[in-house]
Amino acid sequence: MLDELKQARIEKLERIKALNINPYPAKSKRTKTVAQALEDFDRLSESKENIFLTGRLRTLRTHGALSFADIEDQSGRLQLFFQRDALGVEKYDFMKSLDIGDFIEASGFLFTTQKGQKTLNVSDYKILTKSLLPLPEKWHGLQDEETRYRKRHLDLIMNEDVRKLFRTRTAFMNNVREFLNSNGFMEVETPVLESVPGGAEAEPFVTHHNKLDIDFFLRISLELHLKRLMVGGFEKIYELGRVFRNEGISTQHLQEFTMLEFYWAYADYEELMDFVENFYTTIIEKTFGTLEIPYQGKVLNFKAPWPRVDYREIILQESGVDIDLYPTKEAMQELVREKGIKPDPAAGRGRLIDQLYKKLVRPNLFQPCFLINHPIDISPLAKSKEDDINKVERLQVLIAGAEVGNGFSELNDPIDQRQRFLKQEELREAGDKEAQMIDEDFVEALEYGMPPTAGFGVGIDRLLMILADQENIRDVVFFPMMKPKPIEISAGEEKDESSSAPVAE
Repeated sequence: MLDELKQARIEKLERIKALNINPYPAKSKRTKTVAQALEDFDRLSESKENIFLTGRLRTLRTHGALSFADIEDQSGRLQLFFQRDALGVEKYDFMKSLDIGDFIEASGFLFTTQKGQKTLNVSDYKILTKSLLPLPEKWHGLQDEETRYRKRHLDLIMNEDVRKLFRTRTAFMNNVREFLNSNGFMEVETPVLESVPGGAEAEPFVTHHNKLDIDFFLRISLELHLKRLMVGGFEKIYELGRVFRNEGISTQHLQEFTMLEFYWAYADYEELMDFVENFYTTIIEKTFGTLEIPYQGKVLNFKAPWPRVDYREIILQESGVDIDLYPTKEAMQELVREKGIKPDPAAGRGRLIDQLYKKLVRPNLFQPCFLINHPIDISPLAKSKEDDINKVERLQVLIAGAEVGNGFSELNDPIDQRQRFLKQEELREAGDKEAQMIDEDFVEALEYGMPPTAGFGVGIDRLLMILADQENIRDVVFFPMMKPKPIEISAGEEKDESSSAPVAE
């Protein structure tokens, strides 16, 4: 069916070319966007000023010597009115070569129909782009989730809500930058390819450099290079960049995602919490116009101050377990089993605690809060608390049962850092692929001295997913990674493909 429809359009394309008309011209004469025409409608319609509009044909309805169409550009949609007497027979009949989905340029003056519809009375028009494939059927739109992700261009054409969501994403990103810039932070860029991946506990992707004949890793974090810049003398820096983690798929995880990290010299995690709270509330209110955000049938209230929740105490409260009573990996493994969780055999005590927390505690933390006083076992890059060396000066932002922010008083003791890397290396050698590697160059950089520094990172996609009330993180990314699979879309139907739908975390 699709091949037949495409062939019919190709035949129209050949007829257009036979008339010596270029179906793909480089230039257009647009003088107004649809939004501008509607905004200035009263003046333009009264003066009957000739304007040029451009856009995609979304409807085309012919009634003998009269025809109506809807044209759509990025800013909006407007009705067009064609008359055979005004255009001439040849020009009017050329509409038989047009299809829904084509781009055209139309000129004329604005008026209001008897039904009150704002309309352009077309005095001339031309084709700008001949489309060869039909759009999905009008009434059903593009609803199949799998097809929407694979064919995002069609999703954007057919679903105004999706276009609005991505405009919101751009506004959100602009507000992030504006807040940090206005607070004296400088935006920087650091390498994507690294010889040693670090800054997070995650399995990296590996790639090969042909000329050097060595493997590199796609970065899993922005952290370690940004800290090198702090060593170099910068005091307030941030980066918005793509990071890559070779981990499982879920509704809250992507293998390629946008990370924000910023570092602030001479601040600690207490100051950082106040700053982060202000950061979130400011950009949320500026982007969405409110601090009360609907999410999956509930309401998130971001009004400050947010509760500060002790890591050990909340686990005890939610699960009845005091993690301090299980000081070894073996004891923690047994506890995790008792709680119905299959322990990762390669995981150390820290990751086992994390498994327990994620299963029994985190889903219950719905309203925005800070999680603090983490065990040192799960925080190899955070500075220990002075009054308890087994805990670290760390904060996590928890919203709707998900981690959407992580910060530390950064570890700047090179000897301590090396020892923690060595412990991570032992876990890695025991089979933990997410344990961190020793980055000797980074340790050496710390030996030159890094000032006391607070650092913070957040995955933008997951945060925006929650704020925009989306069920799947792939909804807020233009082109999420998908397992390659060809999908044919015929006019009026979408094929149901669900083989690569995300699995639960």
